[in-house]
Amino acid sequence: MEAQRTRPSIGRWYILFLISLMYLITYLDRVNISTVAPVISKEFSFDKVTMGIIFSAFVWAYALFQVPGGWLNDRFGPRRVLAIIVGYWSVMTAATAAATGAVSFVIVRFLFGIGEGGAFPGATRAMQLWYPRHERGFCQGITHSASRLGAAITPPLVVLIMTTLGWRWVFYICAAIGIVWSALWYLAYRNLPEQHGLVNKAELEHIRGIDEAGNVNAPKIETKTSVPWATLLRSPNMWAIMCAYFTYVYCLWIFLSWLPSYLVEFRQFTLLKVGLLASLPLWAGVVGDTVGGLATDWLLKKTGNTKFARRAVAITGMLGCVVFIVPAALTADAYTAVYCLTAAMFFLECTIGPSWAVPMDVGGKYSGTVSGMMNMAGNIGGALSPLVFGVLAQLGSWAAPFIVAAGLLVVGSAVWAFWLDPDASVVEQYTLPTQQMSPQHDIVPW
Repeated sequence: MEAQRTRPSIGRWYILFLISLMYLITYLDRVNISTVAPVISKEFSFDKVTMGIIFSAFVWAYALFQVPGGWLNDRFGPRRVLAIIVGYWSVMTAATAAATGAVSFVIVRFLFGIGEGGAFPGATRAMQLWYPRHERGFCQGITHSASRLGAAITPPLVVLIMTTLGWRWVFYICAAIGIVWSALWYLAYRNLPEQHGLVNKAELEHIRGIDEAGNVNAPKIETKTSVPWATLLRSPNMWAIMCAYFTYVYCLWIFLSWLPSYLVEFRQFTLLKVGLLASLPLWAGVVGDTVGGLATDWLLKKTGNTKFARRAVAITGMLGCVVFIVPAALTADAYTAVYCLTAAMFFLECTIGPSWAVPMDVGGKYSGTVSGMMNMAGNIGGALSPLVFGVLAQLGSWAAPFIVAAGLLVVGSAVWAFWLDPDASVVEQYTLPTQQMSPQHDIVPW
């Protein structure tokens, strides 16, 4: 009986499920327009450049509001902030159905992107508060797997809704799902595991660690947290993190924005086939996210070397994507291209676990802001990607956008190898000038 009482509870995995569900919704809401795009383009007579601008409107707003979103979550806590922003962007998702032309589509997608901007930084802050270092790669991997699952189920789901109810109902239904989640999150989540009824003492010891006296490491109580902006902006490692993620997200948005149109217009698949084939790379991404997260945590446990554990997986993922995305662009066989793109997406997504573990490793209690800066830089690449793809496709080259992405991934792997240091704190000068961060410095309750 005593052993049963002291067994760690599983409260943190319940929270991980809720966060994973939010990640799924984020991609369901942002990718649905990609599958609807051929229908919207035909109904409103949009050319490829116009669709590229509509795609990128979301990503520009998403990039610009990463840092404000991260700061809000660091300052006020993920419970309130995530509940509010998910509800807001769900309203904007529904408003997409009311767009009447290119300008209104751009405005609504921009407003939608503002809301989603705080999602991943907020979730990263929540995970930093709820999970020990050796579980963070897995947590980031599994949550991003859920996001790619959302992207993978979107094409067939959207095609089903469009063919039965019309394309506008795609946005109404997705909006309703998000509103339900925001209410559930506010009711079920707490900013600290110490405040949650599902977390017992044994699980808290696992999350926080135990000090030399045998006590659970207690949170450091602070009522305000002032972000060390000057230190962050002067940190070479912060810039390395941002540059590496720029190359990843640039490539990712090829899959999230233009893939259905590429398969319909260049590879000559029917819309029904695209509902299946466009989801294959995204299903591979689901597996890649989980594999990458597990691999980086396994290497960390085996070697105790954070630098090696994060770098090895990220570099392998980026170069593996290059190996497959180039032949996907150059092959004459349409099905071979789909299979190569599927393998490319698997390797690309293997980088997610280490990429999102790093802000928690080096950012401490500012991990929401650090991840926001990283994701802002990444999504500047994501905003440029649909535009570049649209222009190159309009000029007649469907292969060139993939080659450009491959070149950027080679640069990204070099950044990971020679510049980015997962052991070097980007805020240490400000908070701990003479010692490394400990678990106590990672926590700020509200």
